[in-house]
Amino acid sequence: MDSLTLICTVGLLFVGLYWFVCIHGPAEQKGKRAVDLSGGSISAEKIQDKYHQYWSFFRRPKEIETAEKVPDFVDTFYNLVTDIYEWGWGQSFHFSPSIPGKSHRDATRLHEEMAVDLIKVGPGKKILDVGCGVGGPMRAIAAHSRANVTGITINEYQVKRAKMHNKKAGLDSLCEVVCGNFLEMPFEDNTFDGAYSIEATCHAPKLEDVYAEIIRVLKPGSLYVSYEWVTTDKYVNESSEHREVIQGIERGDALPGLRAYNEIAEAAKKVGFEVVKELDLAAPPAQPWWDRLKMGRIAYWRNHIVVTVLAAIGVAPKGTVDVHDMLFKTADYLTRGGETGIFTPMHMILCRKPNSVPRSDS
Repeated sequence: MDSLTLICTVGLLFVGLYWFVCIHGPAEQKGKRAVDLSGGSISAEKIQDKYHQYWSFFRRPKEIETAEKVPDFVDTFYNLVTDIYEWGWGQSFHFSPSIPGKSHRDATRLHEEMAVDLIKVGPGKKILDVGCGVGGPMRAIAAHSRANVTGITINEYQVKRAKMHNKKAGLDSLCEVVCGNFLEMPFEDNTFDGAYSIEATCHAPKLEDVYAEIIRVLKPGSLYVSYEWVTTDKYVNESSEHREVIQGIERGDALPGLRAYNEIAEAAKKVGFEVVKELDLAAPPAQPWWDRLKMGRIAYWRNHIVVTVLAAIGVAPKGTVDVHDMLFKTADYLTRGGETGIFTPMHMILCRKPNSVPRSDS
């Protein structure tokens, strides 16, 4: 190979790598580039240690359901995964049913808009987003309803990202983000006209605790809707295959133990909610929500190669490869959970705060 051919080959490889990483990288929205991957609020040199600490803490998920360290554990998880989620998935950290003829992005937006339609809150009203992440759902809901949305997330890095995205989208006048624990929210009683949580309260050690906080900050008569991660009536605890799938989901998504579908309404009623409606939004005739994971396997492999290369040359922090590998394996467990029907990430429960609510001792 002569020198000119070599130079041209190297140049083409460089251009191809630049396009692959910097332009084509983000799967849904250009909010994060592969070369900007970080560990959130964790310093680069501590990412690998934090990953090993996370894995050690979560080795036996059923033993930490009441652990006081769960909030810190969840915070660490989102420091580790937020950039990777944004880069490879988008700004909405949740699933939605596939809709024929619609892109994943449009299906996600419609799934989010349904939440605010269910709680019937419109312009000028105040809504609470419980576990808002980087604010993808918040922005879709604010744009759709023109209501004022306040999101709460335990992760400071996500607050920073959400505020940046809100301003970029021109929605910062409608969207506010607060850093805090949804088990002890920094809001006065009877503050909000409605509330929603999209695949977020699954991180609570006890569902009653977060539901009790939500009912406290809602105005009497207001509605709350949640999309919950649960095991379905097809889950058989005696099945080693079923247990492997569910524990794989728990370990890979920072869950202190998945709840059964029939425990959700019970928890809501225990804190004083009236249950208006309850159903699995993933049940037929809804199209499979896990199709996006299956169709994205090539992208996952592509992204893993990119992350490995960037970590090897010192652009991405050491430990990023481990985190991405964990998420890659978790995607497989989620797919198996969906295909077997033993798991759903969108068990919907719609609740109303009565005009008079007795104080809960839970």
